[in-house]
Amino acid sequence: MTSRANGQKIGGVKTTAYTHSEADHIVHGSNTATGIDLKYGHVRSAAADWSVYPVGTVFQIDGDPYVYQIDDYGSALVGTNTIDLYKPSKQSMNDWGARNVNISVIKWGSFRQSLAIMKPRAYKSPHVNQMVKRIETSS
Repeated sequence: MTSRANGQKIGGVKTTAYTHSEADHIVHGSNTATGIDLKYGHVRSAAADWSVYPVGTVFQIDGDPYVYQIDDYGSALVGTNTIDLYKPSKQSMNDWGARNVNISVIKWGSFRQSLAIMKPRAYKSPHVNQMVKRIETSS
């Protein structure tokens, strides 16, 4: 795992966007993997591979006034180093598309908390199991 210091700047981060009404998210509705409602205010929800960006990681995209918090994950994100930004509609999701951005990590999340959330789910989801194994072998 890479060095993790609050205030760290990371360049060239691939971002995509998702929304709660996409076919692969409908089963979860407007809930994140942490069980809270998806956020789209000053603080916005984001999804990532929790073995790269652990749950609770807070960051800002350079030039963007909003703050994002990793509170979700997705099977397509595992092993990609991609961050998926929550958007409230398919139109705003499509408007974002895929972009490489520079981010500033305000606060790194917790691998311990990531494991606490994911371990009970690992047996039924291969992508969750993969994140758990990556965290455990890197610790």
